Formats: sequence, structure tokens, C-alpha cells
Amino acid sequence: MLATVTLEIDRVTKRFAQTLALDDLTFTVPKGRIFGFLGANGAGKTTTMRICLGILQPDAGVVRWEGTLSGDLPRRTWGYLPEERGLYPRMGVLDQLVYFASLYGVAPAAARRQAIHWLARFRIPDYAERRAEELSKGNQQKVQFIAAILHGPDVLLMDEPFTGLDPVNLALLREAFVELRDDGRTIVFSTHQMEAAEALCESLAIVDRGRVVAAGTLAELKRTSRARTVRLGVEGEILPSWLTAIDGVAAVRPAAGFTELELTPGTEPRSTGRRPRSRPAPRPARTSAPSRATSPTRATAPSWSPPRRRSAASTCSSTTPGSSRSTCCWTCRSTRGRR
Repeated sequence: MLATVTLEIDRVTKRFAQTLALDDLTFTVPKGRIFGFLGANGAGKTTTMRICLGILQPDAGVVRWEGTLSGDLPRRTWGYLPEERGLYPRMGVLDQLVYFASLYGVAPAAARRQAIHWLARFRIPDYAERRAEELSKGNQQKVQFIAAILHGPDVLLMDEPFTGLDPVNLALLREAFVELRDDGRTIVFSTHQMEAAEALCESLAIVDRGRVVAAGTLAELKRTSRARTVRLGVEGEILPSWLTAIDGVAAVRPAAGFTELELTPGTEPRSTGRRPRSRPAPRPARTSAPSRATSPTRATAPSWSPPRRRSAASTCSSTTPGSSRSTCCWTCRSTRGRR
């Protein structure tokens, strides 16, 4: 079943002096989905969100929500988490959450009850009475997220929401995203990290220099993408030298725990998992034997074996010429010397 398109960015253009921030930007966001807005720093993500909120006015194009122009919508339609910190540093956390919710018409008692619930949900209930300046950056980010959702908006615009979060708080925020989506909220968050988009988004748009270069569901973009990558876990070396020798690998990018291979068009990913066979080393060329006249040979010593011991009854027949006594041969002398 196809999701209903409710948020439309229709041919939006915006200039700042000589800088073209948005160039005929067009994409749609399905209702009740988590939508990723990807792009490098300066691609136009924050400008697009501020135009949706009415903070900036486009030079051309319109933004619609369920067919209504964004300027005609009540302010509580939107929830906004800016990339910059927007808390009052010397004001208590709970007090300013109640204050922000009251700006959208939420009763103080209901706002306080919901704020306490979300503070406990994000494991910071003890920080309710603390001043915002006493919190870490990650905890301030969680407080700003709570401020963006207390009034129950239909659309949540999150500008780099995962900035400054450790892995535990990152998991908590992702769980909150899924819960709000299941409650029927539409969530649009900007990021330059593809891993975050793959973990959460059902659909996304990739923007570069103010123009959409790709848009659709995650599965569609993977099928139509020309660039193909393979993540290969390798034990031992961070970047084994043999990876560059694999046929069909255009680029190799090492990372922590894996190596990413970018494949050339037409290369099957399965073929990259085979280590290339090493060619046998060539045999050294034979050289002629050196001449005895020019290269003297080294004499080899005869191998020595222990002589056999003579029996007591045996006598040596060797005699020294001109001597009356018999002289033992070399074998006998060797034997006697060892006695």
C-alpha cells in the first residue's frame, strides 16, 4: 500500500546575494514516514526547513502540507529541532519545557506531565530542576527534542538531531522516532551520515548544491544507484594490500572494523570476496659453473666417525722401519689415546 503524500516541496528557489542556496528544489514526503534529507554541509538542508516553517521566504516555489500552503497552517502543525542550541541557559529545564509548550496553547499542567514523562524516558528525570547550562551537550539535545514534540505536532523537522549524542542516547532517540512514527507523525530529519538514514528512513532525498539528485524509497535508490559498494570485514590488517589487486574494484576506503570497496559497473559483489591467487615466483635463471682458475673451491673436511675399539687380544702389525719396537698405526694410537 502506497503512503499518502502530505508534504510537498514544489520548485523552491532561494538566493542569498550571489549564492544560490536552493535551485528549483522539488521532492515529496509520505505521511506517517521517517524521511531522510541527506546532503553535505551547505547543500541547502537547513534553508529548506526554515522555508517550511516560514522563518525564510522563498524567491520562487511553494511548500504544502496536505494541500494547504505552509503560510496558511497553524504554527502547532510543525515541531522543529534546530541544529544550534536554543535553550535559555539560566532557566530550569522543566520550567522552560512548560513555557515552550504553552506558546503552542498547551495547558501548563498537561505540559508539565508530558515533560516529566519524556525526561524519564530519556533517563534524565533528575535534571528537571537544573539549569540548562549545567547539562552536557548531549543532554541539552535531548531537552530540545522534548521541547519540539510536547505540543503534538503533525510534522517534525529535525536538523542534524544526532549531533553530540553517545551510542546509548542515540539508540534512545531512534526509539522515540519510531514511536512517534507509529503514532502517525511525519518525521523529516537532515543528516550527512548515510548510516543514520539507512537505519531509520523508509524514504529519502539527496540534495547537492540546492538541487535534488536522487529521491525515493531506500530500496529504489539502492537499485538505481550506479555506485556499488561492498563492506568487507578483514581480520588482521586494516587495509590488506591484496584488496587493491581484485578485479573490478575502483576504490578502497578503510574504516574501523571493515573495509569499503567501490565496484566498477558490471562487477558482481560476490566476486570481490575471493582473495586473488598469488602467482608463483619466477625461477632464478641458471648460471654457468664458475671456473676453477678464477673461483677457488673450498675443500670439504672428511666426515669423522669414531674408530672401533680393538680387543685386548689383537695386536697391530705396523712397525717402524729401523726400530725394534712396534709402533701402532693411526687407528691404534687414536684408540689408545682415548683410553
